[in-house]
Amino acid sequence: MNKTTIGWREWVALPDLGVERIKAKIDTGARTSALHAFDIQVYEERGKHWVRFAVHPYQRNDTDVQTCVCPIRESRVVTNSGGTQEERLVIETQLTVGVQSWPIEVTLTNRDQMGFRMLLGRTALRGHFLIDPGKSFCSKPSAVKASRRLHSASVHFQEEE
Repeated sequence: MNKTTIGWREWVALPDLGVERIKAKIDTGARTSALHAFDIQVYEERGKHWVRFAVHPYQRNDTDVQTCVCPIRESRVVTNSGGTQEERLVIETQLTVGVQSWPIEVTLTNRDQMGFRMLLGRTALRGHFLIDPGKSFCSKPSAVKASRRLHSASVHFQEEE
């Protein structure tokens, strides 16, 4: 099976969350994927735990905001890049890279001080791509609309019956 090659950074989408385009750092040194999230609010609905949070999908842009709502998969202790352990909420969402889509787990955390709003860890990437650290933006964002203007919008997952 020939695998597509991607670089150390790629444009991806999180269609279930309404995030049409976000620059992600590909990090095989990180096990877990992480998404910059703020205004995190946990609540219960019909006996399930949900989270509402906001995302700034573009680097160095705090104006564009996407509000997301989804069920919480779990809470997990993660060691961040500074070596500090922190408890994070974990969600499951569709990831689209180029023309490929599949479900991944993502932790929600404040990545304000980091260069990328999203980090894709090795668990999310395993079996899908070859990674060339000398390349960038190899995947064509054909499944991703090139819109640069997002305003606060909410996508609410329908609970499975």
